[in-house]
This record gives sequence, C-alpha cells and structure tokens, in this order.
Amino acid sequence: MKNILTDYFKGRGAQFNPHNKFIKNSYVQEFPEVIDEPMLQKEHTEIIYTYPKTIINKLENTDIGLAYSVNPYQGCEHGCVYCYARNTHEYWGYSAGLDFERKIIVKKNAAELLEKEFSHKNWKPQPIMLSGNTDCYQPIEKELEITRSILKVCLKYKHPISIITKNTLILRDIDVLTELAELNLVHVMISITGTDEKMRLLLEPRTSTYKNRIEVISKLTKHGIPCGVMIAPIIPGINHHEIPKVMEQAGLAGATNASMTIVRLNGSVEHIFKDWLIKNFPDRASKVWNQISSCYTGKVGDNRKSVRIKGEGVVAESIRQLFEVSKAKFMQNSKEIQFQTNEFNYKAGDKQLSLF
Repeated sequence: MKNILTDYFKGRGAQFNPHNKFIKNSYVQEFPEVIDEPMLQKEHTEIIYTYPKTIINKLENTDIGLAYSVNPYQGCEHGCVYCYARNTHEYWGYSAGLDFERKIIVKKNAAELLEKEFSHKNWKPQPIMLSGNTDCYQPIEKELEITRSILKVCLKYKHPISIITKNTLILRDIDVLTELAELNLVHVMISITGTDEKMRLLLEPRTSTYKNRIEVISKLTKHGIPCGVMIAPIIPGINHHEIPKVMEQAGLAGATNASMTIVRLNGSVEHIFKDWLIKNFPDRASKVWNQISSCYTGKVGDNRKSVRIKGEGVVAESIRQLFEVSKAKFMQNSKEIQFQTNEFNYKAGDKQLSLF
C-alpha cells in the first residue's frame, strides 16, 4: 500500500496534480491510504501531437523587451518546480503539476507556420523569443528537431531570433546558430539557478548540470554566438547566495550580459511550490515562504509589470544589489543586444525549394 508520507516522485519537480480550475470534474484521491492501484495516472512521459493554426504569439504588457514569442512545445519534461508556465497547461485541459512534466504537447507544424508568416509581405521583422514559455531544447527536441527547423527558417528569411534554454542540446545546432550570428540575427540566454548540484536535482530534476551549462556559454561564445546568463528564478533562502558564483563562472566563460528574476508563484504554481518546499526543506519552509511573500507585498505572486520580475521591498532590494555588484565585478565586458532586421527577405521562399 502507498504511504502518502514517504512517497516522492524522484525525477519530477511537482509531487502532485493540483485541480485544474477550468475543469468541473476530475479524479481525486479522497482516501489514498486504502487505494492499492495508481489513480489512473501514467508515470511515463506522454507526447501529444497537435497542429495549431498560428505559431507566433504577440506578447502583451511584456517585461522582456520583445514583442513576439514562438513556443514549439507546451509542457516541459525538465520539471522545474517553480516554472510560471505550468499554469498554461490548464488551458489545454491538464494539470499544472505532474501533468505539465508528463504530458508534452508538440506543435508539429511550428516551422511551417513560421515560414508562412514570414512570407507575408506585410510582416515586419522584430526579434522573436524562442521559447519564453517552455524550453525549446527540452528532451523531446533531440528526436523531433522542431526547434532546429525553426532556426533554419529564421536563417532562410534572415529574421532575428532570441533563445533562452537550460539544455546543452543547443550545441547540436551550433552550425545554424553560427550562421545566424554572422548576420547579427541571434542571441542566446542560458538559464542558470545556482552551482549546487544537489539543489538542482530538487529544483529542476531533468535539466543539464550547471557545469555543462557554463560550458555551453563557453562554446557558444567561442563560435561568435552572443550569449548571456539568466539567473532565474532567484529564491530567497534557497539560492540567492549563489548569485556571485554564477556570475563569476558565466563571466569567465564569456557571457556578455546577464539578467535576473525573483521567483513568482502565480496561480497553481503557489501550491505546487509550497508542497515541494515543505517536503524538501521543512526546517526553513516558513522562512523561505515569508521572504518570497515580502517581495510581493505579502503575496507570493504579482502580475504588475516590472514588479513581477524584480519584486519590491527590503529582501528584493538586497537581491538586486547583490546581482548588480556581482555583474559589475565579474562581467566587465557586458554588451547590449543588437539585432539586424534590414536584411529580412519575405520573398526568400520563392527562391528555393521549401525546407519541408
């Protein structure tokens, strides 16, 4: 019989499926201590193929300075327990918890749709974020190569693209990225939350190691691909003290810019993270929770522009200062991101056979 006090899904961030607010009825375990069979849940990863009609998302009220994003995948097997994108899984009829990590929605025609958009004479080229929601280089990408196809479309039409990832799989595409970089069409941010591997396995269990991510920065910059580090999310009481170490290692690896985000527990992520926090750090759970809350005027999530990124208050300000001091010390070669848009050619598809 299952013991609900000791059962822990190793290799997963979330430890349960919170209720989806958009679904009226669902299976629940009212008395798990008397259930011998699993509750109709598949523990392996399930790939769900879909064929959307559009692929470019217009970002409203954005904090990242980009107007559009493209997400080839919904859900993410990396299993980062803090991920704000978990809530988007509810719109697909799934839970933001284990479902988010186990049910990966694949947009099979993403590259074809992107090429269709670029071929419109009215399309105005602006840097597009890839992905911004879930990681475009999560494990299934190794087999499907949808992200690689998207990069090829950008190169074909000479369209700027910005990438954020925490997976070393990006090195597979270093050939395409190098060509894009030669035309000032690409910038990469590598997301790193710390240097402690034991903590990484708890926070984001199926991601590349921190050491390997630093190596990615080094290899990309050596190929002339502009690369920075995203220290996110910063969780007070969990990894905030790691900021100087991450910045130092990223700077030595060649990172030319850095950004940060304080953890924001919006929607169902609040319950998922609190459950994780209590199970893994019962001795400091209350202190960590209170510090997160203090960054958002007594809440753990805030949708206000700018505040939702850097928070406010004493704790948030101390984190910001530590970040700025570390950046000034270890990243003296910091540069602004520059993209080329003048070479975009919407007629590129007329000059050669389709990539597909």
